[in-house]
Amino acid sequence: MDFHVVIPARYASSRLPGKPLLEIAGKPMLQHVYQRTLESGARSVVIATDDVRIQQAAEAFGATVCMTSETHPTGTDRIAEVAATNDDQPDDIIVNVQGDEPSLPGALIQQVASLLGSHPEAGIATLCEALHDAQQLFDPNIVKLVMDRQGYALYFSRAPIPWARGVFPPADPEAPLPADYRAWRHIGMYAYRVSFLREYTAMQESQLERTECLEQLRAMEYGVRIAVEEACMSSGMGVDTEADLEKVRLLLKD
Repeated sequence: MDFHVVIPARYASSRLPGKPLLEIAGKPMLQHVYQRTLESGARSVVIATDDVRIQQAAEAFGATVCMTSETHPTGTDRIAEVAATNDDQPDDIIVNVQGDEPSLPGALIQQVASLLGSHPEAGIATLCEALHDAQQLFDPNIVKLVMDRQGYALYFSRAPIPWARGVFPPADPEAPLPADYRAWRHIGMYAYRVSFLREYTAMQESQLERTECLEQLRAMEYGVRIAVEEACMSSGMGVDTEADLEKVRLLLKD
């Protein structure tokens, strides 16, 4: 599957300022992400940022950097600027890999690109993995999703979906979920068609997007189909909090 990767990286972060440059196993977090993308077989990998500190760090470890506008409200807007700068073709596929996923396997990047390539009616593709405990399900930092029988997203939410009436809220938040309950955690990685990215920049921010702080809901409100598939392996651990950072440091210390 022929595809490109863009890694949007912002220095500002409300919970972890300077997050892409935080050290993990002797390297900035962003370098770990970049190395994972090189393992995916992408035709090109670009780091998109608006901060000179990130630019300098990325160029120091050999990455190609595209400096983008400081006004982009979302990573998707930043990637759309890169696509326009590169004059990519409408059917080209670009994978958005978040700059805070230092243990993301390259195989998943390849999987999501292939998923979009096999669904010509979709503008976006993404991956998910099963949730098995109530603590994760009720964590608003973990995005959940539901999908239809054809594998297209119906909705994404920070709330626990689907809601198990008569069971939730659980008596014990540490307890496993009911045996017949299926819940999916969204893996925050997307494959886009360049044609969709060109349309996205003209879409107005939606009410659902503002409410949930999930940019993919904008596309859904405009009728864009999102293909979803269960990840072929564990996605590893992303970094949202200081506690996450310490866990990843232990995971990657060797």
